[in-house]
Amino acid sequence: MRAVIMQAPGNVVVTETERPEIIEPTDAIIELAAACICGSDLWPYRGHDDADNRHMGHEYVGTVVETGSAVTSVKPGDFVVGSFCISDNTCEICESGYQSRCVNGGFVGGTQAEFARVPQADGTLVVVPGGRPDDAGVLASLLAASDVLGTGWFGAVAAEAGPGKTVAVVGDGAVGLLAILAARELGAEKIIAMSRNPQRQALAREFGATVIVEARGEEGISQVKDLTNGLGAHSVVEAVGTQQSMEQAIGACRPGGHVGFVGVSHDVNLPGGLLFGTEVHLHGGPAPVRRFLPDLIDRILSGRINPGKVFDLHLPLDEAAEGYRAMDERRAIKVLLKP
Repeated sequence: MRAVIMQAPGNVVVTETERPEIIEPTDAIIELAAACICGSDLWPYRGHDDADNRHMGHEYVGTVVETGSAVTSVKPGDFVVGSFCISDNTCEICESGYQSRCVNGGFVGGTQAEFARVPQADGTLVVVPGGRPDDAGVLASLLAASDVLGTGWFGAVAAEAGPGKTVAVVGDGAVGLLAILAARELGAEKIIAMSRNPQRQALAREFGATVIVEARGEEGISQVKDLTNGLGAHSVVEAVGTQQSMEQAIGACRPGGHVGFVGVSHDVNLPGGLLFGTEVHLHGGPAPVRRFLPDLIDRILSGRINPGKVFDLHLPLDEAAEGYRAMDERRAIKVLLKP
């Protein structure tokens, strides 16, 4: 089968590899209907994480073609969406809503391919009612639910976005944009998008942003406070993962407010004085997407939300290298790959 391999930073190829096989009785093999490039894939692409012949991809939708002997909730022929985190969905941690930290969990990999193996299939995969959609936009939205929609949603939930709240979102990638959509769906009164990119600002407004702040750092914090009677936002979603973005998120949050941090953290070190002096709640990490998937799938199929609009570039799998370049150069928000 064909699969995307990152041989080294900046070097992405599509090559023939062995089709995955059932290893554990709890596994399933799926044939991918669509895959995509994640903003987090740019960390190894830019040399910040290991990129030595790495099988890429962790977001996926597709059809089950084979299951292990212990799998009971999905069967061959089912069209499924799964989280990027593996979970049995039965351990105490899963039952508390944190499937991303399942005691039998881990991370899905190698989904930028024609086929993929999904461990703990019963707890990781969710069957899509009605099977594979004919509408390409619905398919893209279901793919978004696998990670970026669920991650943005968790960011908004962790930040306690809701009715009467002002929500600020730091980061205008797919996760940040979908955190805006989530804040809207959760009933936020005012949503501040922090973005300098006109294309992304337009999508932010379409998803529910009411105000755009282009400034960063201390100036960005100051503008958020100006918009909130000098207090700061009730809820802030951090969707980048850098030192500057975390400090900006904390600084833009009012005392007693909540920061939901879902950007993959790189070299972030928070001074104790900052944490002690700001008196904000911090909650975040890898998103427990599985917690939200049934609800998100329902919202997508009902037409209530259209998160697939974050995919502004669709390419065949064989052109994955161009997709990486487009995202690295910020010519694309998010790239959908068609096997």
